[in-house]
Amino acid sequence: MWKIDRISPVTGETLPMAPRMDVVESATPQSRVADSLWHLQGVTSNVRYATHAEVTELKEKQEGLNRPEARRAALIPIRKTSAWWALAQDERRKIFEETSHHIAIGIEYLPQIARRLHHSRELAEPFDFLTWFEYAPQHSDAFEELVRRLRSTKEWTYVNREVDIRLSRI
Repeated sequence: MWKIDRISPVTGETLPMAPRMDVVESATPQSRVADSLWHLQGVTSNVRYATHAEVTELKEKQEGLNRPEARRAALIPIRKTSAWWALAQDERRKIFEETSHHIAIGIEYLPQIARRLHHSRELAEPFDFLTWFEYAPQHSDAFEELVRRLRSTKEWTYVNREVDIRLSRI
């Protein structure tokens, strides 16, 4: 259970403010709770756009979620433009890593900032990705820097909806 501290629209339509958020991990889709203000779903998948060496480094440095010291979190749902999805996978990889250095930037903040990516596009959800981050309060400035750096890349010119949801563990 997480207390929602703030919801900020970055690009496009925001989500309504809610007092708290539950993260439910399940192998089957969850039905919407009657009194929920919004419901987002995604699935974890294999790491995409990453080379073998990058995947190995991520696995070596990444720590798991739900660490007791990780009292802060961010859920950042993102939708990319149709122009992004019209690109071939190798073209997306070139922008994602070779130009924007998305993976390399993220690795710099491991293990302090744990993350998990959920894919939603194939589920016909309102966002393509649900990016989930957890970190200890003393790493809040590092998290802000990480987000600022990623948003300044060429990759982010393809984002047409992004909502920044900050949370505290209850």
